[in-house]
Amino acid sequence: MAISKSLLSAWQGDHEFEPRRTGHERVTFLDSFLQRSARGAPARSEPQRRLELDALDGRYAEISLRFEADSGILWCHQQHRQRPCFSSALLTEVVDLQTRLQRAFAGADRRRLPLRYLVWASDTPGIYNLGGDLRLFTQLIRAGDGDGLFAYAKACIDICYRNSISLDLPILTVALIQGDALGGGFEAALSNDLLVAERGCQLGLPEVLFNMFPGMGAYSFLCRRLDGARAKEMILSGRLYAAEELHEMGLIDLLVPPGEGEAALREHLDRKAHQHGVHCALARVARRCQPVAYDELIEVTEVWVETALALTEADLRRMERLAAAQERRYARVAASAVPAPVSVAC
Repeated sequence: MAISKSLLSAWQGDHEFEPRRTGHERVTFLDSFLQRSARGAPARSEPQRRLELDALDGRYAEISLRFEADSGILWCHQQHRQRPCFSSALLTEVVDLQTRLQRAFAGADRRRLPLRYLVWASDTPGIYNLGGDLRLFTQLIRAGDGDGLFAYAKACIDICYRNSISLDLPILTVALIQGDALGGGFEAALSNDLLVAERGCQLGLPEVLFNMFPGMGAYSFLCRRLDGARAKEMILSGRLYAAEELHEMGLIDLLVPPGEGEAALREHLDRKAHQHGVHCALARVARRCQPVAYDELIEVTEVWVETALALTEADLRRMERLAAAQERRYARVAASAVPAPVSVAC
C-alpha cells in the first residue's frame, strides 16, 4: 500500500493525477489539462517559451538529456539505474519532462521552435526497455491493490498518449532502439512517430507467458500501424521478433547497422530536415484518420487491471521468474560496464 500511496501522491501533485474517471469524462479531463498547461505558458510570454533545452541535462536521475541546437534534436536516454524497466521513478521523470516541454512551447510557431525532434533511447547496452515493473506488479496483485495497479498503468498511458500526439507540439517523436524492447518497452516505442532500430535487436510482447496481455497501448498502436488480426497474433504468440522482421512488416521505419543507431538517425533527420513541416503535417493527418483515443487507452487499462487481479499464484511465480531473469541479465550488463581494477607491479 505504501508504494501505491507514493505513486498516487506524485501524480496528485504537479501532474493532477486522479485514479478514477469514467467514460468521456477522461477525455474532457485530459483536454482541460492540456489547455491549462497551454495557459501556463501563454504565447505572449517569450521568456517562458525560451526554455533552456541544453540546460536540462543533470536535472534528472533516470534520464539523461542532450540538446543539439543545430538540428533541433533533444536526445533523451533512459539510464535504468534501478532495473531496465519502467520503474516508478523513471515514469515520474519522463512525465515531468513532457510537461515542461509542453508548457514551455505550447502554441509556438513551428518555424521559431528550437525543438524539432524528441528522441527516446537507452544508455544500457543491449537493452532499450524490458517493460513493466514485474516486481511491483506481483506485490500489488498479492495485496489486491487494484488502485495501485491502475495508478501505475495510467502513468504509462499518460506518457504514451502524450508521446503519440507529439506533446501537441509541431515536433516528431522518435524511438531509437539499440537493444531489446519487450512488453511496455515495445509499447512505448510504438507510440512514436518514427521507429528506428539497429539490426539484431529483439522486440516482443511476452505477457501471455504469465496469462496477461500488454495493457498500456500495444493493441491500439499495433492496429494503427498494422491491423487487428496481426496485432492479436503478435500479442497471443508471446514471441520475440527480430528488428529485421518487423521492418519487413512495416513496424520499424528505419533499420540501421549495429552500433550506428545515433549517427544513422542523425544523418536521416538531416537529410529530411527540409521536409520537417510536411512530416509533422502527415503525423497530424495520421492521428486524425487513425486516431488512438485517450479514453480507449484508459478503458483497455481497466481490463488489464481486472485481468491482473485474477492471476493465480502460479502465474505470479512465472512473472517473478521472468523478473529474476531480467535482473540477472541487467547485473551482467552492469558488471561488464565496470572497469577492471588496475594492478600495479611492485
